[in-house]
Formats: sequence, C-alpha cells, structure tokens
Amino acid sequence: MAQAGKGFYTGLFRHTLDDKGRLTIPSSWRSAHAEADTFLATPHPDGYISILPPSEVEKLHEKISAMKLSDAAAQAFTARFFSQTQTFSFDKSGRIGLTPELWKHAGVAKDAVLVGSLTKFNIYNPARWEQEEARTAGENFGDLMRRLDI
Repeated sequence: MAQAGKGFYTGLFRHTLDDKGRLTIPSSWRSAHAEADTFLATPHPDGYISILPPSEVEKLHEKISAMKLSDAAAQAFTARFFSQTQTFSFDKSGRIGLTPELWKHAGVAKDAVLVGSLTKFNIYNPARWEQEEARTAGENFGDLMRRLDI
C-alpha cells in the first residue's frame, strides 16, 4: 500500500487528450500526492515521456546539485536536459497539460497510454506502446526478468 507522498505507479491506462491538450492522470496515481506537489516531465530518448514524481525529482536534484560548475560536460548535459523538461502539478480534476514539444516527442496527438513502473510512470503513443509490448513479450520478458534478477 502506498504511503502518503510515496505513490506506487502500477497498471496501464488508456486516455485521450482533451480539447485543451490536457491528459487526465488516474486517480490511484494522484492519491498519494497533494495538488501542489511538483512532478517533472522529460522526453525519454526511446520516444516517450517519463514522468518523475516528487520523490524521484528529489533524487535527481541531489545528483544534479553534486555536479561541479567547472565540469563543462555536466553543465552542457544539464542545460540540454532541463531545457526539454517541464515541471507541473495536477489541476483539481487530476489533469496535466504538457508542452507541445513533449507531446510531439512522444507522438501523442490525441490518444495516450500511461504505463506505471512503480516509482514513476511513462506516457506513450499507442503504436509505440504496442512495439514495447511486443519487444518484451513471451520468452523475451522472462529473459528480462532473469537479467534483472526479479
């Protein structure tokens, strides 16, 4: 069971963007968070949007804070990474509105698939999610579990 402020993101949900480009987040994923909690949306290199809840944002903050200002590569990475991200909170109806660039990165025009991964969740376009399901199906999924020692 989730503790206050510590959400567990499990399951798969199919939703549609509303006319204003907002997406409703499942109530079970919102229940551990206050309306004012800050989440981070970032484009994942594999073509979806990764959503980091406050606890994961804090871990990322610690890592970024530890980077030296004199480390040019680290500073270039953080500038590039955070120029593409967006912070947000849920509105009173549990919706989020992300930038057009984030939706475009994931190929989400109207329909979206929200996929839990326990400590965070991801937003895919339906076709991209089907590819991911196929890639991890059957024997391949078992191989992944063994490799990850689950």
